[in-house]
Formats: sequence, structure tokens, C-alpha cells
Amino acid sequence: MSIKRQIEASIENDFFKGKIIVILGARQVGKSTLIKMLPSCSSNPTLWLDGENTDVLQLLKNANSERLKQLSANNKIVVIDEAQKIENIGSILKLFADYNKDIQVIASGSSAFELRNTLNEPLTGRKFEYKLYPLSFIEMADHNGLLNEIRQLPQRLIYGYYPEIVNNPKDAERLLRFLSDSYLYKDIFLFKGIKKPEKMLELLKLLAWQIGSEVNFNELSNSLKIDNQTVESYIEMLEQAFVIYRLPAYHTNQRTELKKSKKIYFNDLGIRNALINDFRHIEIRNDAGVLFENFVINEIRKQNEYHQTYANFYFWRNSDQREIDLIIEKNNQLRTIEIKWNPSKRVLLTKSFTNIYGTTDFTVIHRENFFELLESFDFK
Repeated sequence: MSIKRQIEASIENDFFKGKIIVILGARQVGKSTLIKMLPSCSSNPTLWLDGENTDVLQLLKNANSERLKQLSANNKIVVIDEAQKIENIGSILKLFADYNKDIQVIASGSSAFELRNTLNEPLTGRKFEYKLYPLSFIEMADHNGLLNEIRQLPQRLIYGYYPEIVNNPKDAERLLRFLSDSYLYKDIFLFKGIKKPEKMLELLKLLAWQIGSEVNFNELSNSLKIDNQTVESYIEMLEQAFVIYRLPAYHTNQRTELKKSKKIYFNDLGIRNALINDFRHIEIRNDAGVLFENFVINEIRKQNEYHQTYANFYFWRNSDQREIDLIIEKNNQLRTIEIKWNPSKRVLLTKSFTNIYGTTDFTVIHRENFFELLESFDFK
């Protein structure tokens, strides 16, 4: 079952503009499926090259502009999948961009920390870059109908939005266990800096228990018996591989504000729940609030990325433990959001914040109104 992705039209609009199209995202989020659904790929001769195939790796090894021209002969589009596996991929794509301008090249990769490092310098000014996440609420509401997708919220909080999981709900638990059992982190484990991958999995499980809470690197370091620098390095790799992301603390120069704190959330809740081996129904869980908080922030971040609105995201807390779940900052304007699973809970914006920053656009998102706000969300 193919589900139309929100960024399809934006990518299609960037075809044949003389730039490489780069699509980044975790394994299994649907990058290859998205590319196949693009109208230009179905209407033009297209060459597919898989970076995990040894013959492709050999063919592209030390490739020059003439070999690339021969390789792409009679094709208007060249797709390079799992591009991070290919040696000197940045230089290869630069040759395409400089000497094969009539060919549209699409490179997709699941390991941002490798792919970005090899692309940024060679492809400066030569690429359009997109990030693809697990399916969004908006995409599924368009596909299933709004009412049906609203009714699916309890399922989404437990099993997440990976396409394979959404398309196979009866087998969701088994498939998620497979995804979370190292397959999702395959590229990270192959990275030369990872000597003890079991420590990274232990770290992931600890982070899974702490979503929505401030992360203390010293505590993680002591629990895992590894140094702080390694903990931070592992977290950065997991973030660049689209497994988790960090939400920093918002602050100016107020002495009472927390400045270095960070919260960590998961890009997909199904993966998080698989890591802690808990697929119980949302109504009998004690973590429903943080799951819903993670869900809402995920969906807002997806819309920010897909609409290319470039807002910044933070949380806020002071030394008196007054807190705001989410702050969206753009053009020096702040929007403050509280996220509550219980719709009847009365919430006010804390005066500790307004005394510093004045009044802001304040919104309370809960399980009975989240869909209205996601559908109409405006970052301007």
C-alpha cells in the first residue's frame, strides 16, 4: 500500500534544475518507495544503482566523468540508493553535477553522519537536501480519512509510523522487534568508531526510559561505565542516523534559567516501545503523557521540515522547576506550547516565563484537539 508523502511535490519541483537531489532518513522510512512514486522517475528512463551491491561499488570505484557518462547513457535520471556505502560518493556526485548536467541524480542514504560528511564540501551549492521521517499524521489522515486516523491515535502512540508497521498492523510487534534489534542501527555499528555496539544499545534503552526528561550525561556515563565524551558521541551518531533527536533548553542570560540542559525524544514511538519491550495499550500505561508529548513534537517537527519553514525548537525550565514543553522560535518570535494527554487538565503559561519574555502566542495541545492544530499549524 503506497502512501503519498508530503515532500513528493517539493522534490518533483526540484527536478532538472542542475542540482543533485539528496534524500536522507533512517532505514525503512520509505526513501526508495518515495523515489519510485515521483512522476519524473516513472515517466523518464531511470537507472537505479544500489550502494549495497558489490558490482555497483566496483563499477563506481575511482569512476571518472567519462565512465559516469557511459553508465548513465540513455537515461535521464540516475538514482543512487544507500549512497553512503559508496567510496568517495561526494566526488562522484560532484562529477555528475559538473559534467552530466542533463542527468538528474537522486542520492538517498540512511546514515547522515557518513553521507553528510562526504557530501557537504564537494556538493556545496550543488544539491537540494531533504529529510524523510516515518509517516506523518497528515499523510495518514489524507490516506485513511481524518476521522479514521484520529481513531488510530492509541495505536500510533504504541506502534509508531514506520510504513511497514502501518501496512501490517497485525504483525506490528514482531516487525518492530526486528527493526529495533540492530537492523535500524546497522550503519552505525559498521562505523569505524564503534568498538562496543552493545553499549550503544544499552544507551538507547536508557534514553527510551527517559523521554521527556532532561538527560544527565554523568548519570548515563556512570550507568554504562563509559566516559562522558563517548556518551555524547553515541548520542550524536544516533541523532544523525535519525533514531533520536535532542531538544535544547531555551534561554537568554537569566540566572534562573537552565542553559545546558537537553531532552531527548525518539523519531518513532514504535522503536522506543520496542526498546523497553512494552506494547501495552495506552490507557493502562503510566507513560501516556510523555508518549503523547513525543508524538506531538514529532509531528510538528515533520511539518516544519516538509514545509521548509526553518523554525527552531526548544523546551524551557528554570531553577524553580517551572517548565514549558515546547517553544517554537522563528524570526525572533516565540510560540509557547503545553502538551497534555488529559484534555480536562487546566494549564496556564507560567508567569516565570512571561515575566522575562512577555506574552506570547500560547497553545495547549491535548488528545482532543491535536489534529486541528497539526492540520492548520503556521510557523510564520
